[in-house]
Amino acid sequence: MLSKRLFDTDDEFNTISASVSTLSFETTPVKTDNLMSVMTPNIKRSMFPDDDQDSGLGMEDHVTCTPGLQKSTKRQHEDDDNYRCSKRPKVCTDIKAVVTKLEENDDFIADGSRLHTLPTVTGKHSDLKNITPQTLAGVVNGDYDDVINDYKIIDCRYPYEFEGGHVRGAENMYLHETILTLLRQPTKDKQIVIFHCEFSSERGPKMLRFLRSKDRELNKENYPSLNFPEIYLLDGGYKAFFNEHPDLCDPVSYRPMLHSDHSEDLRHFRVKSKSWTAGEKRRYARKAMRF
Repeated sequence: MLSKRLFDTDDEFNTISASVSTLSFETTPVKTDNLMSVMTPNIKRSMFPDDDQDSGLGMEDHVTCTPGLQKSTKRQHEDDDNYRCSKRPKVCTDIKAVVTKLEENDDFIADGSRLHTLPTVTGKHSDLKNITPQTLAGVVNGDYDDVINDYKIIDCRYPYEFEGGHVRGAENMYLHETILTLLRQPTKDKQIVIFHCEFSSERGPKMLRFLRSKDRELNKENYPSLNFPEIYLLDGGYKAFFNEHPDLCDPVSYRPMLHSDHSEDLRHFRVKSKSWTAGEKRRYARKAMRF
């Protein structure tokens, strides 16, 4: 309730309608603009003294607003604008800093959080981080256990090649849908992934780029975060690794893709791997048509 003491100070309050004199802030909040419209100048001066009048009495002394009484729309919009302005530059600055860091120094992993763990070499695919068979042997033997928490070796060769000999602990993933399962698995800090195929010329690099592309897509709202920010390609592929470290292969053998005994297998797995890609292209085309 407005204080009755105020209404007793000036007879001009008699001109205020009965509906105004019974205002209560305990029910529906009343807009200040409506109250001001029915006040005479003398009443306004009495209730709202100028800043240079040392009355010590303000509107807060007379009217107690309930929690439901909100700021004016204009003031609320101004606060919202200030909020947006204070937040956006910081986010943009962070992203810009990461992009700049990655452009200036490609030794950082793809999320810009730290440097690559393994030593790299220049390979056929200059856009990818390549490691030597010797480095991979060190990973398998535990030489890097003090700097990495976990590793995955992804062998992108066809199953008959994998069964004919593979790096110890490797996983056979030659289909795109199988690669996607990696993004549904829990990840660890300082976890690395190493891709390869027979020569690391076509299938391995292609699957590596596919994983990175889908990882970026999955984390597009949290750029530059990634599930797997540290990925490598084995330079020379399984053939080079087998020639240098046959003792780390299981079984100790090497079966090439063009093996004469597996020509039917080759045709079968080629068709199977390409059918998924063709299906994805058709789904993408249909989606593009809808939009």
